[in-house]
Amino acid sequence: MKKLSQWAVLALAAVIPVAASAHKMFLVPSTTVLSDPTDAWVTVDGAISNDLFYFNHHAMDLANLVITGPDGKSVAAENQHQGKWRSSFDVHLLQAGTYRIAVTSEGLFASYVDGKGEKKRWRGSAATLGEIPADAKDLVISQAQGSVNTFVTLGKPNDVAIKPSGRGLELAPVTAPNDLFAGEAAKFRFLVDGKPVKDLKVTVIAGGTRYRDKQDEIIATTDADGQFSVTWPAPGMYWLNASLDGQKATEPKASTRRLSYTATLEVLPQ
Repeated sequence: MKKLSQWAVLALAAVIPVAASAHKMFLVPSTTVLSDPTDAWVTVDGAISNDLFYFNHHAMDLANLVITGPDGKSVAAENQHQGKWRSSFDVHLLQAGTYRIAVTSEGLFASYVDGKGEKKRWRGSAATLGEIPADAKDLVISQAQGSVNTFVTLGKPNDVAIKPSGRGLELAPVTAPNDLFAGEAAKFRFLVDGKPVKDLKVTVIAGGTRYRDKQDEIIATTDADGQFSVTWPAPGMYWLNASLDGQKATEPKASTRRLSYTATLEVLPQ
């Protein structure tokens, strides 16, 4: 199978409804909450798979992996490896607090008619727009931004690593992302370029879909302040996803922008 461009997959995820797309991207940590600061580590797997959270389709490209520590500074991933079905790496937790682990991506797509009258498609970045022929007709350029996230907390949580950057579609937790318990409601807020987004559809799916006939999706919708609430039915790992199309582009030559956000969250028993 030809290796997939990571940002291209993210852009595709932004426009295909969850119910229609079998493949889901995720980062899943070995644990999300640690209390003992003595030589604390987590292992994280990344994949694009048919089932949550199993590895049966394609490994995730880690080229754009970003780990942000509790002080807001970058943390290096250790022991990185990309196999056939999954990628993996370790994170050494040297500070107490909350870590954000993310694969982020951004790119441009274009469609046009070349000088021979043939329809063409292109994908790249602002730096490679020159690859499109100067005589291209009916040129349409779209921008794609997305991220796949998870969170880990050592000791007491803090919010430095999870503060919104003001770019793209972002989750701004109201409830700490590593303070989730079965039977309790958790609140979150979605922002687009730092501003609350209203009426955004948010899909939440519990892991273990391999052993269920149905996805058992939880669907929430953001209010005027961008907030939504989820009451967790049971402990386990959950996949959260939201996407938006038709947004104003931040790349001057693009006419529209597609946005996506995905997170893996662990819900603990009471």
